[in-house]
Amino acid sequence: MPPAVNRTMSAPEWAMLLSLSVLWGGSFFFTGVALSALPPFTLVVLRVGLAAVILNALVPLLGLRMPREARVWAAFFGMGLLNNAVPFCLIVWGQTHIVSGLAAILNATTPLFTVVAAHMLTSDETMTGNRLVGVLVGLAGVAVMVGPVVLAGLGADLLAQVAVLGAALSYAFAGIFGRRFRRMGVPPLATAAGQVTASTLMLLPVALVVDRPWTLPVPGASVWGAVLGIAALSTALAYVLYFRILATAGATNLLLVTFLIPISAILLGALVLGERLDVRHSLGMVFIGCGLAAIDGRLLQRVRAPRPDAPDIDQGRDI
Repeated sequence: MPPAVNRTMSAPEWAMLLSLSVLWGGSFFFTGVALSALPPFTLVVLRVGLAAVILNALVPLLGLRMPREARVWAAFFGMGLLNNAVPFCLIVWGQTHIVSGLAAILNATTPLFTVVAAHMLTSDETMTGNRLVGVLVGLAGVAVMVGPVVLAGLGADLLAQVAVLGAALSYAFAGIFGRRFRRMGVPPLATAAGQVTASTLMLLPVALVVDRPWTLPVPGASVWGAVLGIAALSTALAYVLYFRILATAGATNLLLVTFLIPISAILLGALVLGERLDVRHSLGMVFIGCGLAAIDGRLLQRVRAPRPDAPDIDQGRDI
């Protein structure tokens, strides 16, 4: 029987989570370049389609075999729907009506939805006080980091905001739904390959109808480089890490990556593009760090634990 899902992540799991946040945070660079020549749905299909080619090629090279059972492929399509097709389409449409900063705040509600959904739908990821407080503090950190300006449009374009919240909810359910692949005995690499393959089959008709990609001019080398980067790094490699973390750390821990993505994107912007870091960025990172520490719980346990050299209150008391 596989080991139980971790409540507190180990150092290797935190390292994988940080790596995943860098891969997904870096996707903003690739997307910015690729969208200069490609419409959104075409880019999404190229992203998951090329990732599917890469992962399906790696599976036999590493001595693995793709499952053939109908129930497993039904689960792949369910995961592709919840984790790619639905949220990608909702976010793409939503960001045509609201600013990206507000979308980032709304998308950062994913861990909050996950805490509630996991508490209701699982037996080993029940809600705790420190977990809920940590999620709320982390969400506040994302809001501080993005800045108060975007909140001015919070009441406008309500449908677009609901769409991005719907994407966050879909990601939360995907994290819980994806736990079944561990029970099925499907390794993370094969799970990632199956998901992006199913997503490609579902999203390809959307791109063909909406974008009519055959009418587009041929993109340049920089655009193709960005597409390859977002497919190979931010999708193929990222989803291998995603399903490996999900198998051992659980959905709630995994989707904390939503808090880390803005940090990775902002730091990469400062280091690679020379963008300036504001005080709010640093303050937001502090909030997010405190939230993650509360969710992890070990720091609080150390603070509450009695010191080994603490004097015994009964010592010296008369009997």
